[in-house]
Amino acid sequence: MTCVPSPSAPSGRPRRRRPSPVLAAAAALPLALSACGTGVSGAPAADGGSGEAVSVTNCGRELSFDAAPTGVVGMMPSQTELLVRLGALDSLVGQAQTDVSPLPDDIADRAADVPVLSTDAPPAREDLLAAAPDLVVSPTEYEFTAEQGFASIEQLKENGAQAYVATGGCLDRRNGAEVTDVLTDIDNLGAILRTPDTAEELSQDAEERLAAVEAAIGDAARPAVAQVYVDGNTLQAIGAGIEADIIATAGGENVFDPDAPEFADFFAAEITPEEIIDRDPEAIVFSVSGPESEKHTRDYLEETFPDVAAVRDGRLIAVPKSDLFPGTLGNIDAVEQIARELYPDAF
Repeated sequence: MTCVPSPSAPSGRPRRRRPSPVLAAAAALPLALSACGTGVSGAPAADGGSGEAVSVTNCGRELSFDAAPTGVVGMMPSQTELLVRLGALDSLVGQAQTDVSPLPDDIADRAADVPVLSTDAPPAREDLLAAAPDLVVSPTEYEFTAEQGFASIEQLKENGAQAYVATGGCLDRRNGAEVTDVLTDIDNLGAILRTPDTAEELSQDAEERLAAVEAAIGDAARPAVAQVYVDGNTLQAIGAGIEADIIATAGGENVFDPDAPEFADFFAAEITPEEIIDRDPEAIVFSVSGPESEKHTRDYLEETFPDVAAVRDGRLIAVPKSDLFPGTLGNIDAVEQIARELYPDAF
């Protein structure tokens, strides 16, 4: 497994254009642990207390914890869900970007009393620091951009907190991220939170679900799939990153090559409608933030590509945007959903 894709130069690929601001943020938002330089090690705690110290390599940084964190913040509902499922509810001192996506019903009820630090954007620096966290868990490095008014990783460290970024959201990993990166996050956070048994159960469940998809697909012919993002009347193709690996894991053959130079530095590239028409995908996957965005995108695709196979055959697959963020159990949900729609007779 490679941690960063090696670009090649196939012909007939989309032209590289300026990415949309939303996808640009998502990019900065950008299974062998040793292969990606991410892992967990244990050593006796220096103070002789709380069992063993835990060290984790994350985005090229070493994080060390002498004891389980007692003040944890989830910087996105997807991370808050994972933290609660790992048994950290009593340690949560904040949740952020709560309007980006809803928590699952069972988690929402349990996390109802966790203070909300922000709703539709990462928390302001002063609001995050006021929560006095010792661990902040984020899907990407974007949430720590000081220029945006957010607390940087260095500022958090100065205030006694360490930042854990989802493995698939590390800047040098974002374009080559894989669905199984979430297993690394489960193991790492389980070690940090001192809940390894719970982490093992979560990992095993995720692995079994992925294995079930693979078994159901079997040796069936892979349908051609395009994954797009529609911003107004601007069309972008998704060719790399966790988004592309979700398609591949669900059994789709991406019509845009992840190794093409257009996707060497960014997982999306602006394209013309003709580039979708020429490839004639059998299915089109797109992300949505709610019913309104789904309707807008469906209307655009149906009006723009009436003769493309995906539109003719009614294979337009809307996936919740939150299921495509790095380091979320929703990645598994997205694989299952797309696989069911690509292979309806197999499930």
